[in-house]
Amino acid sequence: MRRDVMDQLRSNKELIEFVRAQPHWYRKLSRDPKSLHAAQIAALHHFKKTIPHRVQKFSNNVQMASMMMQMFSTMNSQS
Repeated sequence: MRRDVMDQLRSNKELIEFVRAQPHWYRKLSRDPKSLHAAQIAALHHFKKTIPHRVQKFSNNVQMASMMMQMFSTMNSQS
């Protein structure tokens, strides 16, 4: 594998974990170093760090907080 690709992998801890977990990316990067950007995007999807994933996580947290507030208000009104 080219030195610049290895330096990029070593500088990004999540990317190197992704490549270790998905060995086909190691082979792909060895053959085509230009696919590094595609590997970075695939790693974001793998670790669920894309914007849609973050929005969904935030939405789920807001839903959970709303449910908790409703539950507490119901408990307070009963007592």
